[in-house]
Amino acid sequence: MISYARQTQEEQQQAAPPPMEEHIAPAPRVSVQAFCETVETAAAVQAAGEDRRLGKAHLKIQMGGMAAAIEAYRSAPTPNVIVLESDGRSDLLSGLDQLATVCDAGTRVVVIGRINDVTLYRELVRRGVSDYVLAPVGAIDVVRSICNLFSAPEAKAVGRIIAVVGAKGGVGASTISHNVAWAIARDLAMDAVVADLDLAFGTAGLDYNQDPPQGIADAVFSPDRVDTAFIDRLLSKCTDHLSLLAAPATLDRVYDFGTDAFDAVFDTLRSTMPCIVLDVPHQWAGWTKRALIGADDILIVAAPDLANLRNTKNLFDLLKAARPNDRPPLYCLNQVGVPKRPEIAATEFAKAIESQPVVSIPFEPQIFGSAANNGQMIAEISANHKSIEMFLQIAQRLTGRSETKKQKSSLLSPLIEKLRGR
Repeated sequence: MISYARQTQEEQQQAAPPPMEEHIAPAPRVSVQAFCETVETAAAVQAAGEDRRLGKAHLKIQMGGMAAAIEAYRSAPTPNVIVLESDGRSDLLSGLDQLATVCDAGTRVVVIGRINDVTLYRELVRRGVSDYVLAPVGAIDVVRSICNLFSAPEAKAVGRIIAVVGAKGGVGASTISHNVAWAIARDLAMDAVVADLDLAFGTAGLDYNQDPPQGIADAVFSPDRVDTAFIDRLLSKCTDHLSLLAAPATLDRVYDFGTDAFDAVFDTLRSTMPCIVLDVPHQWAGWTKRALIGADDILIVAAPDLANLRNTKNLFDLLKAARPNDRPPLYCLNQVGVPKRPEIAATEFAKAIESQPVVSIPFEPQIFGSAANNGQMIAEISANHKSIEMFLQIAQRLTGRSETKKQKSSLLSPLIEKLRGR
């Protein structure tokens, strides 16, 4: 009836990362049918169905619990996943035995119950139940349970997508995204890829001093060819840990995309790369909205003026509403302290948005301009520049990772190493 059983709840709690850093991989295109006994559970399942991680799943909810499920599948094939709510114990076990007689091979069953008993859990596992979730449940509990059915328990969580977008054009969002990706790769030692989504005017190729003959446009305009091998051929290697999926930055064609134009690219990158940084252009279309809502974490880059404040607030509110089970977006202020320019203070930004900026990056045209013109990152221009620490701070917040400590060298290092050897 069911393909495999999962860990005990005690083992899951020990292995689970802190809630703030939890990463739940999206579910594939599967059919899910839930049979609930209470309105509260039905509402939680309904809310879960609206979560971005179940965006590809087809979810149907019915009332009636176990009895309704058994009756429904007497004359109909079972879906990929059945979610069952049950209050009883003996009724649950006997009901599962009856369900097994009408259940297709490969169907996975998630049971929502109110009895916290290890003996019952073992009986459910013995009958092939994939997961047992204690009621009352929230939407994120349902999302986690369904998504984890399709993630190998022993595999590391991969494919964290980070979207960086400017609250307004010209605020330096691309520069920030490229330097943050550099910090993720260099300082956090994570394999990362930058996907430049501004196909007409993208600057990632210039910033990393790369001019690849192929890039993201080849994938977007040939969705049928997109697979791991195809994407690998399109990647341009910047460092040992950092790759680039460059934009063509040409105007020989019009880049009008459908809402799901980048889905195949993102899905393939998720399956191969631990971290994907999306450089999202400042425009509002179906595909940009989908890219932002579908990301695991979001950074909004804003300059300290009124238009940026309004746009940041609008983006913040929309993304929080569309992603109720995710961390709220992060934002940073950039180009702070332009001479003779009236600015809105960071405290006023925080008061209006009800969230503090991650960092406030000062306006320093000399070093940022030199880096852009030389095709280098700030860390390559000036190893001790104060903005480098800010990029690392953003990288840590977005990935939930701590800094990989590097040993500081000094004139005495060779002598100390010899003494340690003795």
